[in-house]
Amino acid sequence: MDSGMKGFAASNVKRRYMFTAMELLLGVVFLGWLFMWVMMPTKTYKQTWTVKLRADTNSTYIGPLGANLLTFTFPILFIAVLGCVYLHLRKKFDNYTESNSKAGHLDLWRRPVLVKGPLGIVSGLELAFFSMFIALLIWAISSFLHISFSSINSKTVKDGEHLWAARLNAAGLRLGLVGNIVCAFLFFPVARGSSILPLVGLTSEASIKYHIWLGHIVMALFTAHGLCYIIFWASTNQISQMLAWDKIGVANVPGELALICGLLMWLTSIPRFRRKMFELFYYTHHLYFLFLFFFVLHVGIAFFCYILPGVYLFLVDRCLRFLQSRCKVRLVSARVLPCEAVELTFTKNPGLTFTSPSMVFINVPSISSFQWHPFTVTSNSNMEPDKLSLVIKREGSWSEKLYQVLSSPSSIDRLEVSLEGPYGPTSTHILRHDTLVMVSGGSGITPFISIIRELVYRSTSPSCPLPRILLITVFKNYSDLTMLDLLLPLTGTPSDISRLQFQLEAFVTRDQEPTTLHPQNLLRTIWFKPNPTDAPVSAVLGPNSWLWLGAIISTSFVGFLLLLGILTRFYIYPIDHNTNMIFPYSGRSAFSVLFVCVCIAAMASAAVMWNKKQNAMEGKKIENMEGQSPTTSPGSWFYNADTELESLPHQSLVQATKVHFGARPNLKKMLLECEGSSVGVMVCGPRGMRQEVAAVCSSGLANHLHFESISFGW
Repeated sequence: MDSGMKGFAASNVKRRYMFTAMELLLGVVFLGWLFMWVMMPTKTYKQTWTVKLRADTNSTYIGPLGANLLTFTFPILFIAVLGCVYLHLRKKFDNYTESNSKAGHLDLWRRPVLVKGPLGIVSGLELAFFSMFIALLIWAISSFLHISFSSINSKTVKDGEHLWAARLNAAGLRLGLVGNIVCAFLFFPVARGSSILPLVGLTSEASIKYHIWLGHIVMALFTAHGLCYIIFWASTNQISQMLAWDKIGVANVPGELALICGLLMWLTSIPRFRRKMFELFYYTHHLYFLFLFFFVLHVGIAFFCYILPGVYLFLVDRCLRFLQSRCKVRLVSARVLPCEAVELTFTKNPGLTFTSPSMVFINVPSISSFQWHPFTVTSNSNMEPDKLSLVIKREGSWSEKLYQVLSSPSSIDRLEVSLEGPYGPTSTHILRHDTLVMVSGGSGITPFISIIRELVYRSTSPSCPLPRILLITVFKNYSDLTMLDLLLPLTGTPSDISRLQFQLEAFVTRDQEPTTLHPQNLLRTIWFKPNPTDAPVSAVLGPNSWLWLGAIISTSFVGFLLLLGILTRFYIYPIDHNTNMIFPYSGRSAFSVLFVCVCIAAMASAAVMWNKKQNAMEGKKIENMEGQSPTTSPGSWFYNADTELESLPHQSLVQATKVHFGARPNLKKMLLECEGSSVGVMVCGPRGMRQEVAAVCSSGLANHLHFESISFGW
């Protein structure tokens, strides 16, 4: 036994060394990539490094793309592929999904420092990185302008041209170059399944705000870039340049078209506009493809290589999402709650596991063929290995239509649904705190349902340390308390959850006393008939999804280089012999975009088709969950808490629940009274609630409070 323990310890040490080495390599490559962006505005880079790189990489197969592919595209794709291997190994060997370590040294930096303002709730770490990014942009534009303005004087200005006009022309070009730096980071946050986000501890929903910040900055710079040129052309009687599409060099017309597409996306993404006219925002934002296409025609593929890594990873992710969305998933039942919410339950491949909280995007063609909406997964993959559930509250026009369909007296045999995801964190940190406080408002309780179910599952293991749980929920009406019935699943709950130290404080703001539930508003379950074409929810790339993703990225990029090499060597090179002065830029760019799309689509489709066969074999093992449709569901445990309780777990939860009528919680008092050396505070609800909780955690009155916000309001 001693030798076995020693061998196990030795293997753990080797793994830690391996992971540390991989982390260092990834960090060094990323810092080197950032260093190239820092050096790009300098004379050293332009006059020395670029000349050397182009001389060494300008082959008859790649042409002028070689330097930028090597220095700006390859490093990030290398990080993405190696990151896939890293995440796979961590998940397999290091129990990466069950982090129970105590708070680390970065917790102080993760505390909110800005609570209100245009950036929303911002932690110290986010503010530090955002400040460094702004410093990079200031350095780039100041360096660009200093170098360009120093060479502009009365002797170098063309006849009849004013000095200010020449400087305006130079400033317009440099603003475009700086905008390109921002554009290089723009697409990383929206690649939901990319390995880049998990490597830095981010999730897709948490990183959307970075995409919003970057989007505002890049459109401001590109708009200023376009205005500078329009003013310059108008002042020098060259307004006809707006219709110019030069074969060699920058093409103006596609640049203007790209700017128009960007302005439409920017205008409809303004918060007030987006909330009132979400559908217009949603459809307009699909202009991103035209924006990218015209952008590459505007600047040429060689310059586009600067931003290609983020775009490439986004296209891989978008292709995989499209392929997954083509499959209709098996919807088993819909539970209609008195609080005007529905719980949808799907069959799930047992091999699909996810952490809490995760989210999925669903589409119901009978309501809207094109709209996809995100919802939190409320089920737990450990407690419910063959089911995936989510809750949809009746709040918008889309959810209103869905609720009306499901709550109508007429029976429904089948509801066609497509699904993307689930997307969630690669690790969970709920076990590293002594106390876990979850604050929710209305439907904001849904992310915490899966967390509580995960803790219920872990309570069955005597060796697993569990935090004390305080759930603070705020509802408008008494009927909304039926949302609490979802804290435990109908089946699969352990009979003994006594190890779980749970306290629930429910606040009902509008009702002053309990109300009677009308019989027609009781919980009702609709059971759907199975359809042979429907499939269980499965991981689009199977259980080894990280390895498959790395294979798709690497093989598709190699395929792109091969096709590009064949085109350049046997078609372009015989025409211009790498002079870059004969073959049209737009033609080379169009071919390159086509090759990228074809290679990604081919490799992603092959991987998905292979894993689809494996998922189908696993799906045959899932038992048929069809049953007779009951007329009603069991009554609410919390709404009618005075009724006889037949379930011991539910009885334990009800006994731990205290309902407050006509009142709002004193969050400051309740949070400061929480005991424990490390208290994790999670909040999901309206903006005012999130800001109030963030203000308490950042006040310095309690250094043991560690804040985390879960928000789906973009």
